[in-house]
Amino acid sequence: MKYIVTLNEKQYEVEVEKGKAVAAYIGEAPAPAPVAAAPAPAAAPAPAAAPAAPAGAGDPVTSPMPGTILDVRCQQGQAVKNGDILFILEAMKMENEIFANKDGTVTSVGVSKGTSVDTGSVLCTIS
Repeated sequence: MKYIVTLNEKQYEVEVEKGKAVAAYIGEAPAPAPVAAAPAPAAAPAPAAAPAAPAGAGDPVTSPMPGTILDVRCQQGQAVKNGDILFILEAMKMENEIFANKDGTVTSVGVSKGTSVDTGSVLCTIS
């Protein structure tokens, strides 16, 4: 199968066969066509409320990538030091350790074992 892939405004032709892949540079990507501004809708319904961040004062510890929480190694009220392991996050079949970003006390934990998270999801807060 052949695909055209654009990366950093350069186009590459990629041919993929079972067991191997071949790529060739084919040139600069064409400039995107101008898009006319769409008229604003007359009355849009109110958007659904986004899930609230966990309650608790302090700095958030966020997920660096989408994945599933395999282990929660902290709890509300626990004193932590910068670099302590707070969570184990499985992403792409790899276990990633999520560390405390400062010394302090965990003021809230917003996920539990088995929770699926997105990039930037608040896992806990530390004050």
